[in-house]
Amino acid sequence: MKIKTLIAYFIFTCAISSCIQDEALNSEAAIDVCSGDDVQLANIDADSKVINVYVNKGADLSKQKLKFTLPQGATIKVNTPIAGDTESTYDFSEEPHSRKFTVTSEDGQWQPVYTVNVILAELPTLFSFEELLTTSSEYDTFYEFTPATSQEISKVLQWSSGNPGFKLTGMANSRIDYPTVQVTNGFKGKAVKLETRNTGDFGAMVKMYIAAGNLFIGTFEVENALTNPRKATNFGFQFYKHPIALKGHYKFKAGEVYSVEGQPQTGKKDKCDIYAVMYEAENNSIMLNGDDVFNSDKLVLLARIKPEDIVESEDEWNEFTLYFESVKGREIDDTKLQNGKYKLGIVLSSSVDGAYFRGAVGSTLYVDELELICKE
Repeated sequence: MKIKTLIAYFIFTCAISSCIQDEALNSEAAIDVCSGDDVQLANIDADSKVINVYVNKGADLSKQKLKFTLPQGATIKVNTPIAGDTESTYDFSEEPHSRKFTVTSEDGQWQPVYTVNVILAELPTLFSFEELLTTSSEYDTFYEFTPATSQEISKVLQWSSGNPGFKLTGMANSRIDYPTVQVTNGFKGKAVKLETRNTGDFGAMVKMYIAAGNLFIGTFEVENALTNPRKATNFGFQFYKHPIALKGHYKFKAGEVYSVEGQPQTGKKDKCDIYAVMYEAENNSIMLNGDDVFNSDKLVLLARIKPEDIVESEDEWNEFTLYFESVKGREIDDTKLQNGKYKLGIVLSSSVDGAYFRGAVGSTLYVDELELICKE
């Protein structure tokens, strides 16, 4: 009897093991995220399998470096390779600037075909914080979009934030626990809320005790978030206009306890930060970051709120106008401007020294209805 029982158990175990092995192969086949050096926004329609990738209008369409984020185990291949393609760089130079890609699930059973359209675009000058990417399910990712007209190309921007870095701390149980979130009670419609958060035991272990809520034009490199956090924030995209001022509305309330390296500091109060930079970039690989944004010799114009001008208010919105000022006498060269040799960045933070992990947990900055005033 024991032998029969053992044999039955062995057969049952093998069957279960076989089922587990079969189920381990993922059947998902999709493109979850599309990003790249020139990409300012990627709209993915999961139903129609169409991706509209908006790139800056000065981009080289023959060398588009695209990164596709896929489900576990899935692979992707371009349907019809051409001479200009490499492993991750694709040639979209021929009209209508469209290519087809096939995604294959890990189990090989599913092979949807996606159409990827590359569309030239430029940065907007109005920012309302009304839209979130639907593909970002864990935390809020803001974007701005103004469709093309007969006179103008599309104006698009996908904002960046430190939310992907905060995810590493494990302190967020839902979207609203992240430092950068969308709220409905804006100055007009929705707004962005930035709050300095405690990073918990993980943050203390890596000596990054707080995470300021931030939002900026540029890119966030999560792979550098722990080893070189200030260089993980890269500011600016190509801009073809001469900015005069940055206008908008804000509310700010400082947190109760200001800390440095996790230690409370008496007599010190937190401040928020709002600024914009315009700097020279001979090619698209040049980016100013959290280390050099204020001291780079490429910085031409700076507009920044002064600490003494910050008004604390939990209920009332305050209007601000920040004028761009020359840095060390540098000026915009009109020819370089027309050729896309300048980048513009806007940075918002709930703690002015949050990049150095100095600030007060609970410091909260709301911002809405930003506008860049530019020369005609």
